[in-house]
Amino acid sequence: MGQTPDALNLPSGWRTRFAPAPTGFLHLGHVVNALYVWGVARANDGRVVLRIEDHDRSRCRPEYERALLDDLDWLGFVPDEGTTAEFRAGESPLRQSDNDWRYAAAITALDLRGLVYPCKCSRGDVARLVTDRPNEEMPYPGTCRTAALAPDASLQRRVTLDGSRERFFDLRLGPQEQLPSTQCGDLLLRDRLGQWTYQFAVTVDDLDQKIDVVIRGEDLLASTGRQRALARLLGRRRPLHFLHHPLVLKPGGEKLSKSAGDSGVRELREAGHTSAEVIGRAAHLAGLIDEARALEVREIPELFGQG
Repeated sequence: MGQTPDALNLPSGWRTRFAPAPTGFLHLGHVVNALYVWGVARANDGRVVLRIEDHDRSRCRPEYERALLDDLDWLGFVPDEGTTAEFRAGESPLRQSDNDWRYAAAITALDLRGLVYPCKCSRGDVARLVTDRPNEEMPYPGTCRTAALAPDASLQRRVTLDGSRERFFDLRLGPQEQLPSTQCGDLLLRDRLGQWTYQFAVTVDDLDQKIDVVIRGEDLLASTGRQRALARLLGRRRPLHFLHHPLVLKPGGEKLSKSAGDSGVRELREAGHTSAEVIGRAAHLAGLIDEARALEVREIPELFGQG
């Protein structure tokens, strides 16, 4: 796995999080992430926070949240903070849609420092302006940075990122270097519908919830530099540590999709599989065990160095 959180001299009870978005039903890719989150935490004296990332109100559904809570209970993944019972009981400081005020306060603080500006550019506008990287992420070219738009010209808001290079050590992949200003340009914090973006919401959450280590899939590796840069602007002094684990892929190389119903936990349950069998299948697909077999939750820390 590479370097462990324990080797970083983190305090006992360091914090990580499992943060699903209720935009569909859980699949084996989510189980792999849970394996890494709970496995690394339990093997290295960490604590797991459950967070519901429902910032995208156009795609999130209450029925998906209920289903993912049921699946977590069935699988046996029990968080140290943010229990499934607490989420079922009503509002929670760990559900993004219940904490709009925190994001509003954070963007206001950035705005008062002159770091935020209105933007009316759509994705199509950016695509037309950026033509030299057709198969890569499109960096925002700064069109509205000096346009002096009126605040009511658009609900969209961007934060100005300087040209600083971000260097960090991934606990599995080793040394990394990213340049957010050329990857993504000025970062979008609020979209055209007035919704907080993923990049902004999770950065505020990780700071406010005192997360020490982020454990997530390799598909989010490219987001790390920009989130580190934004976290500093928001006042984070001790940088987050990151561990990006392998993804479970389809035979053609595409990652599993909630919208496509790939290897859904509820379908496996309905087919008669036990929770231990589902966990074992996910562990095998992730390369954590050589052959698929029933794997109990209590055995997971052994996969990450606790024996």
